[in-house]
Amino acid sequence: MSASISIHPEFAIGSIDRRLFGSFIEHLGRAVYGGIYEPGHPTADADGFRGDVLALVRELGVPLVRYPGGNFLSGYDWEDGVGPRDQRPRRLDLAWGVTETNQVGTNEFAAWARKAETEVMMAVNLGTRGPDAARALVEYCNHPSGSKWSDLRIAHGVKEPHRFKTWCLGNEMDGNWQIGHKDAHHYGRIARETAKVMRWTDPTIELAVCGSSSRGMGGFGEWERCVLEHAYAHVDYVSLHVYYGLNGITLAKFLAKSLDMDAMIREIVATCDHVKAVQRQRKTLYLSFDEWNVWYHSHAEDKEHKRWQVAPKHIEDTYHLADALLVGCMIITLLKHADRVKIACLAQLVNVIAPIMTENGGRCWRQTIHYPFLHAIRFARGVALDARIASSGYDDNELGRVPYLEAVATWDAATGAITLFAVNRHEHEALPLAADLRHFPEHRVVEHLVLEHADAYATNTADRPDTVAPHARGDALLQSGRLEASLAKLSWNVIRLGLVR
Repeated sequence: MSASISIHPEFAIGSIDRRLFGSFIEHLGRAVYGGIYEPGHPTADADGFRGDVLALVRELGVPLVRYPGGNFLSGYDWEDGVGPRDQRPRRLDLAWGVTETNQVGTNEFAAWARKAETEVMMAVNLGTRGPDAARALVEYCNHPSGSKWSDLRIAHGVKEPHRFKTWCLGNEMDGNWQIGHKDAHHYGRIARETAKVMRWTDPTIELAVCGSSSRGMGGFGEWERCVLEHAYAHVDYVSLHVYYGLNGITLAKFLAKSLDMDAMIREIVATCDHVKAVQRQRKTLYLSFDEWNVWYHSHAEDKEHKRWQVAPKHIEDTYHLADALLVGCMIITLLKHADRVKIACLAQLVNVIAPIMTENGGRCWRQTIHYPFLHAIRFARGVALDARIASSGYDDNELGRVPYLEAVATWDAATGAITLFAVNRHEHEALPLAADLRHFPEHRVVEHLVLEHADAYATNTADRPDTVAPHARGDALLQSGRLEASLAKLSWNVIRLGLVR
């Protein structure tokens, strides 16, 4: 059993947009209340934001956070979340069956984002609302002053506009679970008209139109084609969503699910390019994979959820090593499509299927999936390179041939830094890796980080937060243009190369 790859500077896939490593915070469970916001917590600042969570978010360096939903978005009146807090209404959130207090809204989240050193990917409600509410929100957020909605923002104590650049046109509108669910033609028309008035209000913004909620939707592909026939000329991105779980399948099949994600991307790219050709469009449409993750642990306990609580525990998956490995494979897949996938949001950031977990009034810690995400944000710079891979593998009746090695390389020409991200899917054996690096003759190994554990189902908890954590004891060695390494069984690997000084 072995694997080999060849890395060449001319094998460039595309430049890596920093927004590829975005995340997501929805008004759902304890993502906001008890997650980023908890007045009275020992680390809370004057605005009620948890300082310990802010520190972990800054450690990650997330460049973009999508807000405020999610399913929550399709019944949300943004006006409820601005102005004096003591005058904001409590609403029944029909999406999740809880009570929304509206103590955190647009301005508070923008303030949190500045403290977290990240940008906001804002979303408009196209479930119960439409173009009028959307253009008003753009005016409220982005127009400097001298108009009804911008002056209202100033009256609310926010003089400078937020200048949100990237906006979502609704959420999962093809899903019958969505408030205001629409068919493709209806949604395509309202998305087009909403995009027009939003961009007339602020011509600098970028817009993402809703694609299918998953590849398993009956209208997958056809939904995108129909929506884009209406809206292609008015948007910049089409969104994709996907979640994978281990329930009822083998570990081998679970770790192969990133191949399904790869197929999903290729199919939507083909659909976008079909509409481009039919309409004789000049611009190329890009993809926003603005929800993706592993999600399955909490399904049973969520069925016991009592309605109309405020910020109950909801969708709080505890992740193990195997989950982190699939997250790593999915990150690699996104990088392999860096030419067309420019935005992606790990869903979500805190407590709700998240890399960061908290206790109300207590501790916070990093889940296993935190680490592949952290490494990608820190080290995936410049361009993604197509690492030509030959690897032993196994057969899957749904996905075909699955290589034990999942890998991609990135190269930052400005600094010379090369990073190889690699997962060994084999459950029992280390994978010998040989990499041809003769076209990078002046490089050396800086470090070889490894995330592994003897138990594929080991987890991190508040009491044992470092059970699964990366170490730098990997054995990668580069000599005469040939890199050799042993990738431990069921491991995530980051091999960093730098110029010899």
